[in-house]
Amino acid sequence: MEVSGLIAYLIIGALAGWLAGKLMKGRGFGLVGNIAVGIVGSVIGGFVFSLLGLSAGGFVGSVVVATLGAALLLYVVNILKL
Repeated sequence: MEVSGLIAYLIIGALAGWLAGKLMKGRGFGLVGNIAVGIVGSVIGGFVFSLLGLSAGGFVGSVVVATLGAALLLYVVNILKL
C-alpha cells in the first residue's frame, strides 16, 4: 500500500469513527477511540459488504461502508460490555 492510500484509509476511518460515535449517541470512546473504531470498522464493513456481494465505489461509498462497520462494532462492544 502506498503512503497516499494509507493516509486516505486513515482519513476515511477517522471520519467513519466520528460519524458512528454520533450515530450511536454516546456509545463512542472519545475522539481517538472513535478513530480507532472507525479504522477497524472500515475493515469489518468491507468484509460484510464483500460477503453480500456489494461494492463501495468512491469516497462517499467507502465512508458509508466504514461508518456502518464502525457502528456495528460499537453496538457489539456495548453489548459485550454489559
